[in-house]
Amino acid sequence: MVHALGAGYRGHGHRFTAVVPAGTAGADDEPWGTRVRLPGPVVPGTAGYRVLLDAAAVRGELDRLAPDRVEVSDRFTLRHVGVWARDRGVPCVLFAHERLDGLARSLGRVPAPAARALADATNRRWSGVFDRVVVTTPYGAQEFDRIGVPTTRVPLGVDLDAFHPALRTRAAGDGAVVLALCSRLSPEKSPGTALATLGLLRADGVDARLVVLGDGPEASRLARAARDLPVTFLGHVEDRAVVARTLADADVTLAPGPLETFGLAALESLACGTPVVAARGSAVAALGASAAGPHQFAAHVLDLVGRGPTARQAARARAERLGWHATVRDMLALHGAPVAVAGSR
Repeated sequence: MVHALGAGYRGHGHRFTAVVPAGTAGADDEPWGTRVRLPGPVVPGTAGYRVLLDAAAVRGELDRLAPDRVEVSDRFTLRHVGVWARDRGVPCVLFAHERLDGLARSLGRVPAPAARALADATNRRWSGVFDRVVVTTPYGAQEFDRIGVPTTRVPLGVDLDAFHPALRTRAAGDGAVVLALCSRLSPEKSPGTALATLGLLRADGVDARLVVLGDGPEASRLARAARDLPVTFLGHVEDRAVVARTLADADVTLAPGPLETFGLAALESLACGTPVVAARGSAVAALGASAAGPHQFAAHVLDLVGRGPTARQAARARAERLGWHATVRDMLALHGAPVAVAGSR
């Protein structure tokens, strides 16, 4: 998302800098903008995720950059950036990428009423220091709606050229059913549902296999659980072209995470012509078939495979309604920033 927005902003004549946590300090010029790396510790149990905990270093970098607009994508550690921006009269928006009530239930094992109360109190405090809260779907907006905090909906997009049905190399009707899971392997994403779905299909005599793209704290446990199943674990895949080819060669992509507020991997799968089965209640369910539990996932897989080319054509058509250019246009409008005439669509 950051790379796509940065490239879009640059295409309209604006400068874009992403300040990110890293192992070492430095700066990198990229096609999408400038990456500024600030030292940040790894969060235990996340398989490598880092955070920006040195608030003074972050604010010092912002003083040096003197931005006209600021976007914040981590409300857990960067609330102080909203305060910095407010004190300097710089418009600042918060991207709400996750549902706090869902995370509290899933990761913290907090009972639902307490999780809701915790999320409501936290969201009131966080949202008060930002000018706008941006969500990607109605599902993402729900926890703000219930406390009366206004949000702006800006759906994310997909690179319709990088993710395309033409990348598919498998011949139609080759016998096997190939499933894909493209996800962070952590408890809130419910990756075990994909293994359970595969097991049910094979128990019914379906020649099915699963390809997993992604890494995370659940990786070792999943590998042990999959010892007797035809599962290929690719780990974290840096090359987007490899991700695109893998998704295109799958017959169905599984999106079992119940807390997804958008689901970029699912949208990239649709752009490749590969239909998606998603957890019922998540935002991804709006992009394809929805299921509650492995048995329904397996049933939808068989239904989509049975539809053949029709399902693949419908998947691509759904993705074509969500190109990145619309996301960039909406964000520039939110920022009150000029849009280059040649690039606007």
